[in-house]
Parts: sequence; C-alpha cells; structure tokens
Amino acid sequence: MEATAVTLSLARRAEHFPDRTAVVDISEQRLYAPAETVHQDRISYEELSTIATRTAGRLSARDIGPGDTVCLVTRNRVAALAVFFACRRLGVTFAPISHLLTPASVERPFDALEPNLVVSEQAQRDLVRSIPFDRSVTLEELSESDRDAVDFDEQRPSESPLLAIHGERGRPVADYSATAIERNCITGVVAWGLAANDVVSLPTPLSAVDGLVRVALSVLYVGGTLLLDRAFDPGDAVTAIIEEEATLLPGREPSLRDIAAESGFDAAAESLERAICDAPVSDDVRTAYRDRGVPVAQVYGRLECPTALSQGFETEADSTVSDTDDTAVGRPVPDCRVRLIDEEGAVLEGDGVGRLQLSGPVVADGYRTATATEAEHGDEPAALESAEDDERGDPGRFVGGWFDTGERFRRESNGNYSLQ
Repeated sequence: MEATAVTLSLARRAEHFPDRTAVVDISEQRLYAPAETVHQDRISYEELSTIATRTAGRLSARDIGPGDTVCLVTRNRVAALAVFFACRRLGVTFAPISHLLTPASVERPFDALEPNLVVSEQAQRDLVRSIPFDRSVTLEELSESDRDAVDFDEQRPSESPLLAIHGERGRPVADYSATAIERNCITGVVAWGLAANDVVSLPTPLSAVDGLVRVALSVLYVGGTLLLDRAFDPGDAVTAIIEEEATLLPGREPSLRDIAAESGFDAAAESLERAICDAPVSDDVRTAYRDRGVPVAQVYGRLECPTALSQGFETEADSTVSDTDDTAVGRPVPDCRVRLIDEEGAVLEGDGVGRLQLSGPVVADGYRTATATEAEHGDEPAALESAEDDERGDPGRFVGGWFDTGERFRRESNGNYSLQ
C-alpha cells in the first residue's frame, strides 16, 4: 500500500484525529479581566477544519479566488488560523498584517501587496482606517455573510505564494510557496522533535514569521496543541502552561524572561521539556530555565528564513558549545544550506568569520515590491531598497540562488555557528 504523504492539509488531520485539541484559546473573556485570568476555549481539529471550510466559502462568495491576496489585521485569534487554511484551500495568498504597526507604518506592506480584500477584527478599526485600501470586511461581518459551496482540491499546486509576510517595520514583504511552508514545518519536527503529544505556548504574534511558520503551523502540522492568547501576558502564559501541562515554550528573549519572572514559573517548568529562543540569549534567561531542568536551544532565523540555525537540547555535559556563549546558534537545520563568504565574495572553507548566506527549500521565494515583476519572484528576486528596510537593519538580498543576510558569523571547526 502506498504511504500517505503528510501535508499542510487541515482536512486530512481532521479526518485522522477529529477530536484531538488543535488550539486552546486562553484569551481573557472580559476586556478588563483580573490578572492571570484565563478563559479557555478548546478547538478540535475537526472544528478548526470546519471553520476554515466555512471561511473559504465566505471568501469565495466575495469573489476571492486563485491568484488573489487576502490581508488579515488581527491579534492572535483562532480566526487567523482559519483564514490561513481557507486561503490555502482557495489558492489565495494569505498576508497577515501586524496590529503592532502604527497608522504611519501600516501603509508600508500595502504598497507591495495590493490586496483583493482586507479582513480585520473590530478592535483594529482605528488602524484599518489608515490602510490605503477601501475593500475591507471585519471578521464579525465575514462570519455572518453568505458562503459559496466550494469543491477543494488541496493537492492541486497553486501558482501563487501561499504566504506573503512583512518585516517588523512593515517591510520588506517576503513570499513563501506552500512547499516552502511545509518544509519549514518539517524543520520543527526534525530539529526540535515536535510531536503530536506536544502542547506549545505561543507568546509571539501570528503576524510574525517566527510565530506563524516556525511555531503555529509546525505544531498543527504534527497534530499538536497550540496555546493561543490574543495579547501576550506572562501571567496568563504561566497559568495556561500549568493548567495545560505545556511541553514546549518557543519565543523571543523578552517573553521568556517575563515568563521566568512570574511567581508561578517553578510550577510551570515542571511540565516544560524544552524551550526555544532567538539568539542572542542572556545568561540569566538561560540559567532560569536550565536550573529548573528545561534545556534552551538558541536559534537564528529571519523574515526570509524562519529558522536557519539551531542548537540541540544537549545537556551541559554533552554540549559542544559553551553555555556561557549567548551568541551561539548551533548548526544548519534540515533543508537549509549555509555558507560564509569573505569581503570579496569568496566562499570560506573550515572555521572562520564571514558573511552568512542561506539557500534551500526553507528560504522564502523572494521579496514582493510595489513594482513587482516576474523576475523578482524567480531565482534572483530584487534586493532591498536600503538596509533600513530590513527588520534587523542589515542589507539582506537575494542573489545567485542564495539569500545574503548581510550578517557576520563565526563557524567553529566542529561546524557550530555564532553571531558576531
């Protein structure tokens, strides 16, 4: 019998384990709920798939179809995941817009995206008023609208990117194919041992590539459970970790630091098996987790590659990288090719320091620009307009089949990399 391929298909997961919990919405039910109040709302894989199907029908009824782009302006909500999977079923590009942008900066991604529809939550109405686009609908209005009966062929490849996602300041906008998204999900399985029995807290916005691709989609890909809070609160996060017995905590250093500072952190650490944090990670944060038996893997990723390098979860005795090195990021993850080049562009061999370049199926297809051409979405997409456009402030660019990060790294003789 031919083996069934694992894909991004939410419907397939709903068919295989319909009652398994996909998402626990831990958001506070009341706007001014007391601190550390958690309102739990459990969504099964079957329920999430049903919501995605209905959403796809409602988008289709608004004449959204293959080749179109749908922007979503919202905080972390189950609806955001439903819209993503609805877009996948329709062959539509999903473009999340950060609610953390300002009225001035929110215009930046729209210059490149030129969407066919903007969907937003009511709470973002002030931000939406600043968007230079007049075809919009709230999530509430969308959920109450008519829907088409649509036949979905989730195995049919789409010619359009599945995801268009912007940097923290609103640009650049990077395009990802469905294949690239799936290969990034596989990275989580291989690099960090993601499994169906994992319960994962998400302190990072779904509008960010590390929140959506590195964590949320990877967890759903393996059939795990995602703990979702509309707005990150360390007290709520600790309460949910304890009550749901979370096993994995991925995030950025400020979030992990805030969680570790909570009075209930000792109890939360009892169920946590591992943590993932973007480097550099200060010694006090690593120590807070490792002293409680929670190993921390330092990782490196970018808008253009959600995860490029990662440490493993070795104990201090087994680790080949000093625990005092807050810049260490381990080795290349599966499907990511890494090389260093010198100032003249020559490839460096062995240990040394050079500029990091990335390639492989986990890297974005390229940048989308306001004057996009077919060439800009091919093997050599356009370079950034300037260094300040990149969220890290580095002059990253795609060239010759590689993404040049513009950042300097050290490679040790054992193959481990460190930020410089």
